[in-house]
Amino acid sequence: MRLAEHRLARAGLPFLVAAAAVGIGYALSVGLAGYFVYLGVSAVVAAIALLGLGVVTGTAGMISLCQLTFAAVGAFVVSACNVAGVPGGFGTWLLLGGLAAAVAGVLVGLPALRLRGITLAVVTLGLAAAADLTLVQIQFPGATEGLSVERPEAFSDDRSYFLFAVLVLVACGLVVHFLRRGRWGSSWHLVAFSERGTAAVGAGVRTSKLTAFAVSAALGGISGGLLTGQVGLAFPASFTAIQSLALYVLAIMSGAHLIDMAVFGALLWVAVPELLKRWGVPQDWGFVVFGVLGVQALTGRGNLGTAVRALWYRRRSGRTAGVGLTEAVTDVEPLPPGDPVLEVRGLSVCFGHVTALSEVDIAVPEHGILGVIGPNGAGKSTLVDAISGFLPRATGTATLGGRPLTGSPTRRARDGLRRTFQQDRVPPGLTVGAYVRFVARRRLTGRELDGALEFFGCPAARTPLSRVDAGARRLVEVVGHLLAKPRVLLLDEPAAGLPHEEHVAFGRRLRQVPARFGVSVLLIEHDLDLVRSVCDTLTVLDFGRVLASGPQADVLADPAVLKAYMGETELL
Repeated sequence: MRLAEHRLARAGLPFLVAAAAVGIGYALSVGLAGYFVYLGVSAVVAAIALLGLGVVTGTAGMISLCQLTFAAVGAFVVSACNVAGVPGGFGTWLLLGGLAAAVAGVLVGLPALRLRGITLAVVTLGLAAAADLTLVQIQFPGATEGLSVERPEAFSDDRSYFLFAVLVLVACGLVVHFLRRGRWGSSWHLVAFSERGTAAVGAGVRTSKLTAFAVSAALGGISGGLLTGQVGLAFPASFTAIQSLALYVLAIMSGAHLIDMAVFGALLWVAVPELLKRWGVPQDWGFVVFGVLGVQALTGRGNLGTAVRALWYRRRSGRTAGVGLTEAVTDVEPLPPGDPVLEVRGLSVCFGHVTALSEVDIAVPEHGILGVIGPNGAGKSTLVDAISGFLPRATGTATLGGRPLTGSPTRRARDGLRRTFQQDRVPPGLTVGAYVRFVARRRLTGRELDGALEFFGCPAARTPLSRVDAGARRLVEVVGHLLAKPRVLLLDEPAAGLPHEEHVAFGRRLRQVPARFGVSVLLIEHDLDLVRSVCDTLTVLDFGRVLASGPQADVLADPAVLKAYMGETELL
């Protein structure tokens, strides 16, 4: 009962914060002097633009240096609607501007499907510069005629318009908050951390990137529309490429993927030039200040927002969460292995003149666990990559449940084949529960989620993954894939990072996976103690070829396996 009340309180917290923000906005609209009300609107406009940048850069991990270009799209649409007298008033025009900017964001995001890093930065900055030159030539609708944009009737004066801007900011903040807690937000975190990991859970990498750009651009468009309502007219000087670059630097420095830090960054955006003006320093020096702060954030591999939260969490918890495996588990009766559910025939992979796999045949039995072992460089991870679709040039055939297994990694994951990785593919920006729910790709009950985490000794669902050690993150990854209920799960050294004494406890749980979760397993593992305790059958690879395959005892006693795998005379 207390847990349900706690979850209900957490669900209502964003609305309490939103109500408090509106109250503060109302008090400021009444108490501030006229000039500071104007600066307040400017800060709100910048906060919305920074919120958008936080989505595409801080959460999705892509570089966008044209945020004010999207703001210009929103401003252009609002100005055009005002000139044309489009019904619905300013609120409707603002939404239309956001939608138009979202479309532009998708178009700009298309290069992000193939470009990343500095190349994407150059493309987006070039777009911002081109838009800047274009706007100077064509001007905004109504600008040459001096036709001022009509504000909402109930918010026509500066003080009430400030309150309107705060309401828009609060609404945008709530939308971003709930998007980040949903599937889109989880996919943004995951695609930023690992595109391969995103595809392996059945999520579309393209969709993840394009939705991030669309949401970011929509918020930029709304900020541009608000700015037009504040000034009355839109001017190209408000949307220059250098300002977009400075805004990006500020987003990186403040950690604008966090809503409160986006607001803080917006205050800096307004306060720094204002202070320079009061001190008699040219305001262009503000770009230098932002540049220095940005360089510090980039070289320090962090930002203000994450640093504050890390300090707060350390003071509350004081330690990193790890694995809690114990022997207090209830064993279930294992199911007898059935017919092969995953069959691979004649699988070959070549990298140039190097043959990584040659005519490999394997079969994973229904309700069974097949172990794949072999020396380093034998081709084990290449085997998993090829089966899961990450090596499209691989030759051979594969069937899952009697049906051909083809297509991209995303398609194969959705067809019932999941995999884990040797490298860490678990994004630190999510909680344990949010990550598992996203990877599962289906609705989970709280009891189902907590039960699976407890079975594998994982930290509680509400624990931030940034506070979870490497070994525990590997187990969280396994739990997420198991709860997706695939036909087969390919585990690539899942016990890596666990202390040796916990391998046995993990093996006991892994042994129960087919019966508890209804999932067959292909296990790649170097720890022979774990292999012995878990696997029904073994396949041994050596130099990309199958050296032996069959029941565990027979394979481990094979003289060829003894020589190739360990260089010893006995494995048992």
